[in-house]
Amino acid sequence: MLNMIVSGASGRMGSRIIALSREMDDIKLTVALERKDHEESGKDIGQVIGIGAINIKITDSITDMSEKGDVLVDFSSPSATIECLKSLSDKPMPVVIGTTGFSKDEIEYIKLYAQNTPCVFAPNMSVGVNLLLKVLSDIAKVTGDDYDVEIIEAHHRLKKDAPSGTAMKMAQVLASALNRSLEDTAVYARHGLIGERTRKEIGIQTVRAGDIVGEHTVIFGGLGERIEITHKASSRDTFARGALKAAQWVHKQTPGLYDMQDVLGLK
Repeated sequence: MLNMIVSGASGRMGSRIIALSREMDDIKLTVALERKDHEESGKDIGQVIGIGAINIKITDSITDMSEKGDVLVDFSSPSATIECLKSLSDKPMPVVIGTTGFSKDEIEYIKLYAQNTPCVFAPNMSVGVNLLLKVLSDIAKVTGDDYDVEIIEAHHRLKKDAPSGTAMKMAQVLASALNRSLEDTAVYARHGLIGERTRKEIGIQTVRAGDIVGEHTVIFGGLGERIEITHKASSRDTFARGALKAAQWVHKQTPGLYDMQDVLGLK
């Protein structure tokens, strides 16, 4: 039995991970973690997320977590993620991180943590998106500089970071395949008299509206033809199932930083 701690337990992703884990025989929720002073702290997580009482109360305590779980699944906030990892530094626990919006320094800390324990760090845990990441690299290597590259992503109005972590991962994959520096070529907005598009730009555009779960389109625009590849998520359950698959996989691995390509055997 795999004992699982979920950080961001009452959030949109955390709640689905917990609900779906109840259908599995080999994973057991042991801790439902939330930020300090969370309004639901002390309440039964099952009642809070609408699946009925499960006798596990929401806690904001990150002490002694290593005694209560075999794996940490984190969909919280960048600051909360780093706080959790720091609390586990003396007794590292395998982790699955789906939180997005990290700074460069925070990413470096995650890499440092992963030197001592296995860590799956992925902005999107769906099978479809990770298949798409593999395909994008192959297409970019063939189309090269002859095709303009644009990424358009859309999410619900409550999403706090932009562009999405998935869009940025796509941009990184494309930049690597095209031998470009993403820092030098990424264009996040266009307005006014901007002049002609440069050949090596990678456009990354953001939409925030309503309750969109997640949509990503990559356009390869050539002369006389256009290739468009789109992934649309209609339910967060596809991401939650991926996170649970990652949790089952990561605790069997050696220390290191992994992503969903590793979990799904796509490398």
